[in-house]
Amino acid sequence: MIIGILKEIKTAENRVGMTPAGVETMTRHRHQVLVEQGAGAGSGFTDDEYRQAGATLLATAAEIYAGADMVMHVKEPQPCEYPLIRRDQIIFTYLHLAAEEELTRALMTAGSVNIAYETIQKNDRSLPLLTPMSEVAGRMAAQEGANYLQMSNGGRGILLGGVPGVEPGNVVVIGCGVVGLNAARIASGLGARVYMLDIDLDRLRYLSEIMPGNCYAVMSSRPKLRQLLREADLVVGAVLIPGAKAPKVVSREMLQEMKPGSVVVDVAIDQGGCFETSRPTTHTQPTYIVDGIIHYCVANMPGAVPLTSTLALTNATLPYALQIADKGWKQACRDNEEIRPGVNVVGGRITFKGVAEAFNMEHTPIESFLD
Repeated sequence: MIIGILKEIKTAENRVGMTPAGVETMTRHRHQVLVEQGAGAGSGFTDDEYRQAGATLLATAAEIYAGADMVMHVKEPQPCEYPLIRRDQIIFTYLHLAAEEELTRALMTAGSVNIAYETIQKNDRSLPLLTPMSEVAGRMAAQEGANYLQMSNGGRGILLGGVPGVEPGNVVVIGCGVVGLNAARIASGLGARVYMLDIDLDRLRYLSEIMPGNCYAVMSSRPKLRQLLREADLVVGAVLIPGAKAPKVVSREMLQEMKPGSVVVDVAIDQGGCFETSRPTTHTQPTYIVDGIIHYCVANMPGAVPLTSTLALTNATLPYALQIADKGWKQACRDNEEIRPGVNVVGGRITFKGVAEAFNMEHTPIESFLD
């Protein structure tokens, strides 16, 4: 199979879909790899490193799309790429289609095979290709929140950890999955008082056992959330429904009860966000203010630490990319049931239920393509 690795063009996105080491593994499996010139520069990988790994360097994205059987991105294809996507071409990347109707319709029109990193799922319901970036984003959420609480950045002038004689800041983490756990670890490590909210009692029991004493696992309810928001200095939104739109758990009315100069970090923004007032931002313009509350809603947070993120991403995606390249996407789905939920759109049909429901469109089970 011919695999194409594109240069990312989303604002301030410096990750790349595969490291030179990943390219070398692909070529050892007798696949050809096309890499767009400069694709790895933001992550510290040179064109020469890709050549030495066995890749063929091409000058433009158009050449990559024209020559590749499977195209690997980090972020979703951008509008200028839609006309380049070919029928039956495999697009393997983060797609987050439930929050992107225009992209969904463009992929349906193209007739391509679209496999989303974020919906590949193991039997235990874990998301192996979303997990590494969720770990990065969760840790960054606490860091960025602490940064924007500084008065010089518009915040209340709060040091999350406090100092002797002064109470620490209050952090509320909504959702206790991978993002929430990592955000709470960093925030509690800074010395903040951290409240982790979830509706899964077993998960809360587990967190109570493993988290430090300044971190409290609390059953989420609307009254409890409203109470904690009033005292919060930093709120991290980490609610995830795999492949579907995130629920709006914090209304504008609730936001208005928060202290001016507080910060919200919406890590769920890729899936539409879990604050009513959220809208996507970029690394170049990461924040905006609503009702006195600083909103940080960058849709590609791990792009700010591209070397760490690219290494972690390739570690996770390469085994699945190899299966798809070695066997073809249909046989890979037959042999590995983890890949099946990753297929979101095929031949103009939506095969992931959460995406179909988001836009009230028809859902076609992936099994109908595998018989």
